[in-house]
Parts: sequence; C-alpha cells; structure tokens
Amino acid sequence: MKDRTKIGIGAEGQISEWELLPWLSIEKSIRKLRRRIFRASREQKWNVVRSLMKLMLRSYFNLLESVRRVTQKNKGKKTAGVDGEMALNPKTRMALIRSMGKYTLWKAKPARRVYIPKPGKPGQERPLGIPTIRNRVAQAMMKNALEPNWEAQFESNSYGFRPGRSAHDAIQHCWILLNGRGQRPWILDADIKSAFDNISHDHILNAIGPIPGRALIKQWLKAGYVEAEVLHATESGTIQGGIISPCLLNVALHGLQQTLGSTYGYIRYADDLIVCANTHEQIEAAKSIIEEWLQQRGLTLHPEKTRIAHINNGFNFLGFSIKRYRGKCLIKPQKEKVLAFLAKLRWWLNKHKQATAENVIRHLNPILRGWTNYYKTQVSKHVFSYVSHQIWKMLWKWCLRRHPEKGKYWVGKKYFGFHENARWIFQAYSGDKTIYLFKCSSVKIERHIKVKGTASPDDPILQDYWKKRQKNCKVHQRKVTKALSLTRLGARAG
Repeated sequence: MKDRTKIGIGAEGQISEWELLPWLSIEKSIRKLRRRIFRASREQKWNVVRSLMKLMLRSYFNLLESVRRVTQKNKGKKTAGVDGEMALNPKTRMALIRSMGKYTLWKAKPARRVYIPKPGKPGQERPLGIPTIRNRVAQAMMKNALEPNWEAQFESNSYGFRPGRSAHDAIQHCWILLNGRGQRPWILDADIKSAFDNISHDHILNAIGPIPGRALIKQWLKAGYVEAEVLHATESGTIQGGIISPCLLNVALHGLQQTLGSTYGYIRYADDLIVCANTHEQIEAAKSIIEEWLQQRGLTLHPEKTRIAHINNGFNFLGFSIKRYRGKCLIKPQKEKVLAFLAKLRWWLNKHKQATAENVIRHLNPILRGWTNYYKTQVSKHVFSYVSHQIWKMLWKWCLRRHPEKGKYWVGKKYFGFHENARWIFQAYSGDKTIYLFKCSSVKIERHIKVKGTASPDDPILQDYWKKRQKNCKVHQRKVTKALSLTRLGARAG
C-alpha cells in the first residue's frame, strides 16, 4: 500500500495530496539552503555560491514552495498570463508541479500587459506585466537562489523589496540622520523615473555575472509583452509584476551608497532616494554624481519628483512628512496622503448608500487598522484624532441620507452607541452581538526599532536576532500589508 502521507487520499471531501505536504520541513530546508548561499557569498567563495545556487534551482522543495507562493500567497494568483492558466485548488497545483518537470523554461513566454490605477491619482493607470504561471513559478525558484547571494552584498541603507526590511526602517533611518541640530540639513529628495521600465538589460546581466540561471533571466528580460493581441519587444526594463523584478532592480541599483561615500547621508527605498549633506553646494554635487551614475544604467531622475529642500522646510518620503522644528525632527503622516485616504473612504460610502451598517463596519475596520498600523510608529496621534472625527462626520451624513424622514435623535440611537469609554461609536448588530467601528484615535504610538546595519534573515550568524525581531514585528507587518492591500482593493471595489 502506498504511503498516504506522500500521495494523499485524493477522494472528494478528504485531505488532498497538496494539503499533506510537510510545509514546515519544506520551508526549513529552503531557509537552510538560502543561509548556505549567503554565507558562501559573504566569504566570497564564488564557486561554492554557484554550486549551491544550482542545488537550489534543482530542489524539489524549492519547486513546491514556489508553486505555493505563486498560487496561494501572491496577490496576483487569480490573474492569468497569456496562456490563461491559473492553479487555484490543490488538484491543479499538483498538476502544475508535475508539468514543471516537462516544461521548457528556456523558452520564456511574453507577459500579458494589464493596467491598474495609480495610488492617489484618480484616472491615472500604470502598466503591469503578468507572466505565465510557469514563468512565475520559475522566477520564484530563481529568486530563492539569487536573493541570498545578493543579500550578502547589498548596502546597509537600501530597504525596499528586501527580506526583513520595511518602509518603517527607512523612515526611522531618516529620523536618526536628521534629528537634532546636527549637520547635513540639506536634502535631495529624488525619484528615479520609470526605473522598472528603463533599467538596462546589459547592466543587469553584467551585474549578476556568470551564475546558474543567467540565460533564463535574460529570456525573461527579452520575452516582451502582449497588449491588445500584439507582441511588443522589451529592449530595456524588467516587467513590473514579475516576481524576480524587484530583486533585479535592487541588483541594478546596488553601489550608490559606496559611490557617494561618507560625506553624505543616504537612504534608498526601491526607486526613491534621500541624500543629506552639509551645504546646498554639496547636494548639487551629489545630484550630479547620481545622474551620471544612473545614466550608466539607462536611468534618469524624475524632474518633477526630484527636489532640493532644507530640513527646516520639510519634505515627504514614503507617505510621511519629515520636518525639523526647533532642532527636533518630527515625522508625521503626509497631509496629502491623509486627505486622499479620507477621500477614498468618502467615495466608498457614497457608492454604498444602501449597504447595511454591519457590512460597512466589516469593510472599513481592516482598512482603518492597516492604515493606523502603518502610521502609528511616528508622531500621528493628532492626525488619528482628526481622521476619527472626519470618519464620524462621513458616517453621520451617510446615516441621515438613509433615513430622511427620521429625526437626528432616532438616527443617533439606531447607529451609534457607547464602547470602551467612548460615546457615539458607529455600531451594528450581528447575530447576538454588537460590532463597532474601529476608532483610529484609540491607537497608541509604538516606535519602530530600525534593522541594524546590513542584517539579513539569510545570515546564519544572526538567527537569534531575527527570531527576537520577527517575534515583535511579524504580526504587525502582516497586518499592515494585508490591511493596506484591502485599502487599495476596497477603494476600487465600489
């Protein structure tokens, strides 16, 4: 009799083969191999690095985890590429795993071009390329081999699209650089123009060098995209929507911190840069250095999104407003982002005038929790109170519109109640219990502790550090990511 723990039961209503896979052991095995790649790269044992990368690319566990990531964890799991294929249930996932052994990875298919709304810019869209499901799985496998190699090399002050590093680390680094009456008050707030679309293929391939899978990466870069049934070539750039694209962008932008040197303070989050200097002249010089450095990579600074500012006048970065007041650097939620957030909530309520109070609460609560979780690490208490008041006004108008023939006393009694020592909290009855709207003003400020130096979860020496850090941060980061995703989806769902 065959081992049921390996093949599963398979009959309808019973545990499937997919669900019986030993996921904890699979994740542990991949994590160990990533750490071996990291250590060999840190020690500059490049032959060992290449051997271990080959081992990762041939790993059956890596294939299993990559299929799981593409078909279960990724936001785009329900979006098909040019082949129209998806794998949304255990049976089709196992079929995908079996088919990957026969699939010719070296013949990468083009991506399917789709457009999504630009956050905070109504009416504007940005393009995404959706690779086929097999290309996405192969990219996830390649990322597990390539990423730990480069995590051992990446600079300490880059934060975007890297494991264990977040926007909060970048923001906290800003505070460390700019707090007090110290030096470097001049700021270059820079944005790289269309970095994903314009990055040089030759530079990426030269940077990664002769590694296993290099030819495959080249295939993905050159595969092109299909829009309106027309194939378009890609002479530059890496497709936005590709799993490996953020890692390739970080590889291409590696080295700017070293180029600028110790004269400047430097922070990079993906394609957003902050450079600090003592004088206006030094910042102008830094801008010239950066422009020349980017030109070698096929990139330029965005003229409309790049500016020079003094810290006393402030600047915006990653949704925060950073400004120095009487020698003290204060970081607050960016005003434009706050107003845009409220506008999205107002728009949704106007589109759902007939929704039940229960559905309104169940829709808004994860969005409000995610939004406050993102901003609660800085000086946000007054903003949270303002947002709470504005949301109350929106809901009060929403309630009055639903009952134009009823008096305000009746409306208040029906929709608002007392909860956690606060009055006039929007409420609804769900079965035998009362549910309440999440109150932003009740959120406490919790300072974020910046990741130290070049620390990476792939570093085997820092296992205890990451266990302690992840214990404190993992739940918080997951809630932020999930709820901010719900914010974007909710804004479009109306």
